[in-house]
Amino acid sequence: MTFQDKLADLLSKRQNVLANIPREQMIREALGNGEAVASACGALATWTPPESTGRSPKDTYIVKRAESQDTIDWNSPNNIPLEPSTFDMLLEDSLATLSEVEKVYVTDRVVGADADYALPVHTIGDFALAALFTDNMFRPWSDEIAKNTCFHDRHFTLIALPYHKLDPAKYEGRLRVDPRLKGTSTMAVAIDLDRRLGVVYGSAYCGSVKKLIFTVMNYILPGEGILPIHCSANEGPDGESALLLGLSGTGKTTLSADVTRALLGDDEHGWNDNGIANFENGCYAKLIDLDPVKEPEITSACFHKDEVEKHGSIIENAMMYPWGTFDLFDARLTPNSRGSYPLRYLENIKESSTAGHPKTILFLTADANGVIPPVSKLTREQAMLWFLMGYTSKLAGTETGVTEPVSTFSRFFGEPFMPRNPDVYATMLGERMEKHGSTVYLINTGWSGGPYGVGSRINLPITRRMVNAALSGELDDVKYETDPIFKVAVPQSCPGIEDQSILNPVNTWADKSAFTERAQKLAADFAAHYDKAYGDKGIDPAVAAQCPGK
Repeated sequence: MTFQDKLADLLSKRQNVLANIPREQMIREALGNGEAVASACGALATWTPPESTGRSPKDTYIVKRAESQDTIDWNSPNNIPLEPSTFDMLLEDSLATLSEVEKVYVTDRVVGADADYALPVHTIGDFALAALFTDNMFRPWSDEIAKNTCFHDRHFTLIALPYHKLDPAKYEGRLRVDPRLKGTSTMAVAIDLDRRLGVVYGSAYCGSVKKLIFTVMNYILPGEGILPIHCSANEGPDGESALLLGLSGTGKTTLSADVTRALLGDDEHGWNDNGIANFENGCYAKLIDLDPVKEPEITSACFHKDEVEKHGSIIENAMMYPWGTFDLFDARLTPNSRGSYPLRYLENIKESSTAGHPKTILFLTADANGVIPPVSKLTREQAMLWFLMGYTSKLAGTETGVTEPVSTFSRFFGEPFMPRNPDVYATMLGERMEKHGSTVYLINTGWSGGPYGVGSRINLPITRRMVNAALSGELDDVKYETDPIFKVAVPQSCPGIEDQSILNPVNTWADKSAFTERAQKLAADFAAHYDKAYGDKGIDPAVAAQCPGK
């Protein structure tokens, strides 16, 4: 008997199984269970334990089986192998827990706006708020889609038990030792790609559910000839689509939520022969320092005034006062406060969440060194190099234990969620860029005038003006100059920017020699990382030659 059969048998026999209940009832259940409280605007406010304010990469595992082990890059520190027997223990513990909890919530949804490759997902757990999160983030179920998708016979089942803890004695030697607990971890986020099963046990961070499913999509889609991308996407009035790639905190959600462009989605998309399609049904936006003037779309979606039972936005780990209003500039709980809301809460979306092949691709980096130009144009080889490197500065709060920006390289701007061998994704992107003639720009949303702690974050309206210039074609005909250290083409002017000198970052530093020293150090970091990650991978020499520091 398979686990899915055991699960179906358990659900058929026990009481209080609430399957696919209306959204309004999910909200009432979450409030009635004490899982959240209603804020003044009607959104649901919730707070997680300190260990669950972000993803826990060291507690995230992939089951290593003979059937798939050669397709997964086990050299990546993000792909932590788990013994099949340990995963079976997690499944048995999940069944035992589900048999004892007061209520069980089931949601049937699909992931993927393109019906050709939408993944049917069944989520089972004891937390109404987790069910509501899947209603916000995943797409409505359709029997027709479930029947005709290429995954019609490969549904995915996810067990979510966010507030239960594993027995450390039982898992000693099987799961990692958690220094915080001075013993075996009580948390596991685990995926069995071959049996199409996932378990979130002990992680109350809503993002654990989202990112587990994203990882699954990133693994299964290349097998169907579809490129999964960690990006936001939108479409202009002319029907031209754009992709914005970047790690969490680099501005994907903020920059893609533009009142002049219809949003497809803010985080996860697939690119096949039809074009671009969003995976999700909603957004999961960072809220720290959210400015309602600069980011009105996100503010309105999270905090629009509505009756509680018709609202359903989830505000996670934000500071809220007793009278129900939020202080998004207070990071004492965590810098990683989040807002989950359906796409339909935004004013300007494309309801189909699909578009044609992208005319423009933007790589976003939040450079805490303050040395990357705020906008630059990449050749195809440079685009492949920066795609492989995925440079940014990891921002505070995105992961547990990160309290200030740290320079990091995350290939494809999403390495933790890209389990396959890297040549698969790189080759697929290169082929699509060449076939469809996409223009690629590098956008630095990080620091200017000095490194983090000395300089300041590039003003959002300035970044947005540069993004708009890239998308509109205004940067096509300006003069460019090659950056001597990072090799990218830097525009000498950008329409709509009052102070053109900021286009060359050295101009913003008082100490020019300190700038050069810092830039050369970062270039050396590029070269060292490239040699370590790709030195023996047979990367095209023309691509390798574009690496800074080489």
